Amino acid sequence: MKKLLVCSFILASFLLISSRSNAQEYKTAVGLKFGGYENGISAKYFTTNDVALEGLLGFRSHGVVITGLYEIHQEAFGVKELKFYYGAGAHIGAIGSGLYRRFNGDDQYYNNSHILLGVDGVLGLEYVIPQSPIAVSLDLNPRAELATGPFFDIAPGLGIKYTF
Repeated sequence: MKKLLVCSFILASFLLISSRSNAQEYKTAVGLKFGGYENGISAKYFTTNDVALEGLLGFRSHGVVITGLYEIHQEAFGVKELKFYYGAGAHIGAIGSGLYRRFNGDDQYYNNSHILLGVDGVLGLEYVIPQSPIAVSLDLNPRAELATGPFFDIAPGLGIKYTF
């Protein structure tokens, strides 16, 4: 009886491991995001096979920003592990006095604290490394800042996540 249980456990383990490594799909991911505006932590959760919600807690010089995104994912270039994604969302945050850097080069200096509030977009590629729980993403993040603007800006982003 013990041998049967051990053999069953080993067989089930191999089946689970092989199905996980062949699927290259994940439901949840947490990691780091290095962006043009903020660097911070991210969490992504798939509500369906192709729709995800992503939250970012970003830190910048003299401030912090929370961003929420609704993303649609599709296979890219016929590669199962590579996904093209796009979406939209919003951000809210605060910055203290100091230099507010923009990617278009039109930096602005603030003498006091300001609220950040606006809408965000995302357009990128994500690659899940085969046989590992790691995903790497590269994207563009357009942003319309309404509270301290209005102004429009776009910046690159690089993410690395642990998937499960």
